[in-house]
Amino acid sequence: MDVPLWLALLVVGVLGVKLIRPPWWLIAVLLLGGYLLADSLLAPVIHSLVK
Repeated sequence: MDVPLWLALLVVGVLGVKLIRPPWWLIAVLLLGGYLLADSLLAPVIHSLVK
């Protein structure tokens, strides 16, 4: 099943805020970091670990 990255990030952000109640800046940093990491040189390594 192919899920768009923006949708996955939105769901993770909403669930994280509702369940854990961290500061908003922490959620923003984690989501932005994950998005940037997915487009980096480490993406193939992460993909092989997840799959």
